[in-house]
Amino acid sequence: MNPSAAKHKLMNVLLAPIISEKSHQIGDKHNQFVFEVARDANKRDIRKAVELMFHVEADSVQVCNVKGKRKMFRQSPGRRPHKRKAYVSLKPGFDIDYAGTE
Repeated sequence: MNPSAAKHKLMNVLLAPIISEKSHQIGDKHNQFVFEVARDANKRDIRKAVELMFHVEADSVQVCNVKGKRKMFRQSPGRRPHKRKAYVSLKPGFDIDYAGTE
């Protein structure tokens, strides 16, 4: 795979940061950041994508699958889509600023 194709693949691994009260507490306590990632992404791809997009060094990556909740849509039962979350720990001295202000 040529380098530009590999870079393009890594750009599609991270879908969105998860910004919640729990993720904020984890970030303050353990220097971890939480992302929603593609369902087929592995730890190595997630680490490379975070390092590429935010110019930081990742220390470790933990991944968990979250099942979608069962909900009623009008009169019929349905289910929200499944998600995959990644908890990324950064090495000391590195930080991610979502606002983009430096």
